[in-house]
Amino acid sequence: MSFIIKATASAFRDLIRFKIAWVIIWPILVSILFWLIIGFIFQDSFSELILLILSEIGIGEWLQNMESGWITSGIQSLIHIILFIPLVIITTLLITTIFVMPALIKLVANRFYPELKREYGGTLSGSIINAILASGIFVLIWVITVPLWAVGAGIIIPFLAAAFMNQQLFRYDALSEHASKQEIKIICASNRYSLWGLGLLTGLFQFVPVLNLIAPIFTALAFIHFGLEHLKLLRAENVKNDLPINEH
Repeated sequence: MSFIIKATASAFRDLIRFKIAWVIIWPILVSILFWLIIGFIFQDSFSELILLILSEIGIGEWLQNMESGWITSGIQSLIHIILFIPLVIITTLLITTIFVMPALIKLVANRFYPELKREYGGTLSGSIINAILASGIFVLIWVITVPLWAVGAGIIIPFLAAAFMNQQLFRYDALSEHASKQEIKIICASNRYSLWGLGLLTGLFQFVPVLNLIAPIFTALAFIHFGLEHLKLLRAENVKNDLPINEH
């Protein structure tokens, strides 16, 4: 827990100290604009698909036969929002991890972890595969759990999905430049629950108005600090025990 608090505190400090205003807003604005355009172009197709899905689960015909059209429109609009939010979140996080993460790692490492040797255990292909895996499972969580919204249990789904997405997406990229392959495996395996905790904590910011604008950068910074701090401790422990510190 102390590492989670330390990582989040360091992320807040960096948001204030670093001159990174240009990277805070544009990923989420680009994501929102992109999906608004897609939604406008394919609005009719999305509506037909939603009605088809509702029909498959047995409520499509009931909605179409309702005299109050605003109820049907309201339910369709709610489903559009439920689908729109995860798509924006995924796109924003992917933009952050692909285009912004390298610059953030350089800023954090040069200032707070200059002694850490770069082992480049991560690869571009590994990052892409990890991003595809994280995004696919994230979407699957939302799709499978849509029926739970009808009984109220769905309220916890966004937070669990965000926790998974954050820890799966950022843990690899945060370490890929500095850690070796073996070190990445060790840190991720030995801190599984802490990574989920950090993913949940940072994921909460994605659902708070205004704060959600800085959530992707905040999340990236928090995972960078968490990963590099554990890498520093791992190497110190290996030196203490006279173990090889960089196994490829």
